[in-house]
Amino acid sequence: MKKFEIPEHFKSGIIGEVKLKRRLADPRKQDFKPGVLDFGNVQFLLPRHFGFCYGVENAIEISYKAIAENPGKRLFLLSQMIHNPAVNEDLEANGIQFIMDTDGKQLRPWDDIKADDVVIIPAFGTTIEIEKLLEEKGVETKTYNTTCPFVEKVWKRSAEIGRSGFSIIIHGKHKHEETRATFSHSYQDAPSIIIRDMAEAQLLSTFMNSEKSEVEFLHHFSEKISPGFDYKKDLQKLGVVNQTTMLATETQAIADFFKNIMIEKHGENYRDYFADTRDTLCYATNDNQESTLRTLDSGADLAIVIGGYNSSNTSQIANILRTKMPTFFVKNESEIVSENKIQHFDYGQQQLLTTTNWLPSKEKISIVLTSGASCPDTIFEAVLRKIIIIRQPEKSVEEALTTFA
Repeated sequence: MKKFEIPEHFKSGIIGEVKLKRRLADPRKQDFKPGVLDFGNVQFLLPRHFGFCYGVENAIEISYKAIAENPGKRLFLLSQMIHNPAVNEDLEANGIQFIMDTDGKQLRPWDDIKADDVVIIPAFGTTIEIEKLLEEKGVETKTYNTTCPFVEKVWKRSAEIGRSGFSIIIHGKHKHEETRATFSHSYQDAPSIIIRDMAEAQLLSTFMNSEKSEVEFLHHFSEKISPGFDYKKDLQKLGVVNQTTMLATETQAIADFFKNIMIEKHGENYRDYFADTRDTLCYATNDNQESTLRTLDSGADLAIVIGGYNSSNTSQIANILRTKMPTFFVKNESEIVSENKIQHFDYGQQQLLTTTNWLPSKEKISIVLTSGASCPDTIFEAVLRKIIIIRQPEKSVEEALTTFA
């Protein structure tokens, strides 16, 4: 695996040592059980995989390279580099300006962008339309294109099956940057539609047999379909791809749902009507989610998940954990106010909550501590240290690292 150059202020001595120990003990990444960082009266269960993934480290390396290589030039990002406020704020502090916000709202008019400006494409990628707009302006975008290779893999697979006559179902949030980019690429080669979850998959299936009218179809999906999409003919041959930060098991369940429909309709010939797209699931998303699942039977008292509030992959990790234990989604250590008070984000309701008496009144507590794919290790360490200060542990950091396994 390639090693990336990322700024030192995103690295952590403690977490760096933890990850090194796991890599040395499990170089082939086959052991997904959580590691234990034991401080005596507080024990942290750390999933096998958490924090920066390949695509995020690649994007950060390219972005800071753009800063270093272009002194005196105006530098722009199409939108947030990744969904972590600390990283985006640091980029802004280094002179990078954002053209759009994460929902696509324009922050700088396109007329203000000139041919000699440096424009960075974020890890989520961008739409064909924006690429063409920048090309027409004479803006060079290949040098500092940080699109995640695994997002591009989804685009390539969509194009392959689209050219083979299949329509594309995208499992994602239709306003998310990555979904907008994938949708723009997929409908160049195939009719495309975005669905959010299994409920929308089941709803869409009712239109496959023309059980409902076009008015009803447009009522539900008008903002999520490619131009000219005809549900009567464009739902007969399908392939399912994903926004890579969605819950991998849900994407697979949706794909299996449509596959089974085609098996019922066409029997042994179902492969002519359903394209296998299992290879579009992002390995990093899979690893992070599988590692999280392996903590559920640990008997932990609670979980803390660290990441940006608008981070889809972080929200999926929090959703997995809250099925078995109290789970708090925080952006950094400042939200752990005291042993009696914590602020945390409810992704579903999109609001910040405050919980009191969040730490169990036990002599020894066990906490699952993890983070999203765009969270720097320095923030992870800061959260860990904040809890240590609150608990006044029986063992030092050095002792805990010595016994970590």
